[in-house]
Amino acid sequence: MRNMTLPAKSFSRSRLSLCAVLCILSAAAVFFTGCKSGNEPESFNSDVARPTWTAIEVPDMTSSMTAVVKVDLKAQYPDKAADFVLNDNDLLAAFSGELCLGTASPQDGLFYLFVAGVNDTSQMTNDQLVTLRYYSAHYSNLFEARDAFPFQNDAHLGTVAEPFIPAFIVVK
Repeated sequence: MRNMTLPAKSFSRSRLSLCAVLCILSAAAVFFTGCKSGNEPESFNSDVARPTWTAIEVPDMTSSMTAVVKVDLKAQYPDKAADFVLNDNDLLAAFSGELCLGTASPQDGLFYLFVAGVNDTSQMTNDQLVTLRYYSAHYSNLFEARDAFPFQNDAHLGTVAEPFIPAFIVVK
């Protein structure tokens, strides 16, 4: 049996063409199906009951900060949350680890959150980072802010004119 070798030009062109076709097909698939992160559900609808988050008692509080927060799932997830609306039964809470530092319900489209500090800072975790958790009554589902922020005594995060708008992910 004779060993055949293809000319270099012919091999390179056919390999380049195959690569180009695969790249074009991959790009078209992403374009037409959209980028899906695999971590996000197809729908936000669930059957999670409204949590009973309870903030720490006032005598344990030695410092505090405030936050004016806007939750806008519609802007963050235009395909999945096109029907998103705030509900009087929605709930936003600030946490350090599993310690609830404050809760708020929506008022005029915003959450006015009082975030308490504690006497015993060992109760606060992650160098006193605060994570926001949000319960949507509309979707009966829990969400958590992608990013935490540091607790700072007497600080104000967001204003009525420019509220803090965190990015949320679904809690699994």
